[in-house]
Amino acid sequence: MNVSDPAVRLAAAVALVLLYAALCAAIWLRERRRHQAQAAQALALASAREGVQSLLVVYASQTGQAEELARETARLLHTAGEPVHLCALDKLDAAMLARSRRALFLASTYGEGDAPDNAAAFQEACMGAVDEAMPDLSQLQYGLLALGDRQYAHFCGFGRLLDAWLRARGATPLFERVEMDNGAPAALTAWQHQLAQVSSLSELPAWEAPAFGPWTLAARSHLNPGSEGAPVHLVELAPPAGAAAAWESGDLVQVCVPGDMEHPREYSIASLASDGRVHLVVRQAMREDGTPGLASHWLTTGAQVGAAVPMRLRAHRNFRLEDNAARPLILVGNGTGIAGLRSHLRARALEGAGPNWLLFGERHAAHDFLFRDELTAWQAAGVLTRLDLAFSRDDPAHKVYVQDLLQAQAASVRAWVEEQGAAVYVCGSLQGMAQGVDMALTGLLGPAPMAELVRSGRYRRDVY
Repeated sequence: MNVSDPAVRLAAAVALVLLYAALCAAIWLRERRRHQAQAAQALALASAREGVQSLLVVYASQTGQAEELARETARLLHTAGEPVHLCALDKLDAAMLARSRRALFLASTYGEGDAPDNAAAFQEACMGAVDEAMPDLSQLQYGLLALGDRQYAHFCGFGRLLDAWLRARGATPLFERVEMDNGAPAALTAWQHQLAQVSSLSELPAWEAPAFGPWTLAARSHLNPGSEGAPVHLVELAPPAGAAAAWESGDLVQVCVPGDMEHPREYSIASLASDGRVHLVVRQAMREDGTPGLASHWLTTGAQVGAAVPMRLRAHRNFRLEDNAARPLILVGNGTGIAGLRSHLRARALEGAGPNWLLFGERHAAHDFLFRDELTAWQAAGVLTRLDLAFSRDDPAHKVYVQDLLQAQAASVRAWVEEQGAAVYVCGSLQGMAQGVDMALTGLLGPAPMAELVRSGRYRRDVY
């Protein structure tokens, strides 16, 4: 066969197009089936979807914890015979809220008191409206679970803000706000007690929180030897014997540390279920008083290979690919934020999906280019259409960060987002990187298009 023959080249090109179309169709079918399953679950949770007889269960969630608790709350109430309607805060408008008589809100806080991404539109449209445009909620009775982390100055900031807004609009609390610090069990117990009172039932079915299992620390490797920064390790964990462990790219794990079982630590997963192990990218942390971070040091140096690690998987729907699986992806991150981006790239490589553009930042190229061999191999193979790197300490006189890369490639960013329909995923540190990326993208695309990216799920963040 003469490969230089134009007819042969045309046939090969057609075959590639058909193969790509088949891949897109398979991804679309998988996502359609997932949406159908979610729709069936939603229908099972409500006997009157928007009727005033339904009890609203509304979540504002960044990492998925508030959503998980909201789904379990709705399940408990539904099982007990209470008609419920479950939705994200952004799916709730003023008219629907004004028609409702009872509502339960589960609201997490993003960063220093900000609203989660799936609550930003509600905050702007309803909570930020002028007094004359605000709904009268004097008919509404509500309960609120605020999720937060006391290491931040504005603990439960958004939950408290939402509570104050509801009260200001005339809504009546069914009980005093319950605040949960990093998933503390006492707050969860208090919340379930209040649910029993709200539903007018003597008791509710048992709360089915996912159990921690004894995962095994199977391997550990130092990723940045010689770095000026704190050591970063790749920690590999094998599932419990006989357990069927499944997760999607973008998901998280919660790890319990001996001596502090009340506050699980969350880490982004850097691998796929098909890899057979959960990969974590863990940087050794130091507290302000100079003492080592309990979880990070135990995972990177304290626990021996072969030791049992109490851990559970947790879906992170706000950072999964979902409807973006067939879109071009712009992946932006720094430091250990490469973990969540790596899982997506492994999924894209497995599916043969693209195009994919990674913008990654760290300190020095010589020591901090995490997963160098893997990333450059993906670039050579075409999994990564573009790979842009920012090593801020290589030239102290001209420090460059990932947000600077975005601004330098403004035309390409606009083309990928506006013309090709790309989705943007950001993973890494909130302070500096994520805030800088958000500002850069808003400057490049405009506030209204950025708000639409958030609303449509094409802008997703896993930041800490």
